[in-house]
Amino acid sequence: MFDNLNLNQIVVMIVPLLFSVTIHEVAHGYVALRMGDNTARLAGRLTLNPIKHLDFFGSLILPLILKLTGSPVIFGYAKPVPVNFSNFRDIRKGTIYVASAGVLANFILAILSGALFQTLVHFQWVWYPSIFKPLIMDLYHMLFYSVVINLVLGIFNLIPIPPLDGSKILAMCLPPALRVQFVRIERFGMIIIIFLLLTNLLDRLISFFLTPMFNILLGK
Repeated sequence: MFDNLNLNQIVVMIVPLLFSVTIHEVAHGYVALRMGDNTARLAGRLTLNPIKHLDFFGSLILPLILKLTGSPVIFGYAKPVPVNFSNFRDIRKGTIYVASAGVLANFILAILSGALFQTLVHFQWVWYPSIFKPLIMDLYHMLFYSVVINLVLGIFNLIPIPPLDGSKILAMCLPPALRVQFVRIERFGMIIIIFLLLTNLLDRLISFFLTPMFNILLGK
């Protein structure tokens, strides 16, 4: 397995992954600040420095394991930005906006990466025969991975299983009584996610939405 490992491919995958999870968390913190909570800013998390957001397992080990095991879906996560929801001027609106911010940021990055990817493909006749071909090929693959990673992160985080962002959005849309019951599921959230991963149900769910979006953004 490790004999077939392409180190350059791992690098061009890790770079957009780190950037994507960083933007995701900064988006949460920035919108939280706009909604009245400065916890993320005080913690020094409103920065694009990936080291501040890095989770050793979620940002490096997990995506490498998924890559090495041949998983069709590669994703990771960063340390969650601290947010004090009680500081929001409007808790319901603030929670929905903050939870949606990371997902929206990932979809915007996917669209921008897809546009740049298709631009490189369109002008391939210019750069392919040039001395810059190796460098541009790395950029080409980074943009490809950026589209995939950001789409996966966006779709994955919209799944309404606590503590994912989709669960926070759903919780704020539920009547108060149901919301209380739904929030209690959070203690089992990671168990549910791991179960979905082990049974490949999560791969199938993400792939169902990923494939058409992937084809559009990469011009397939």
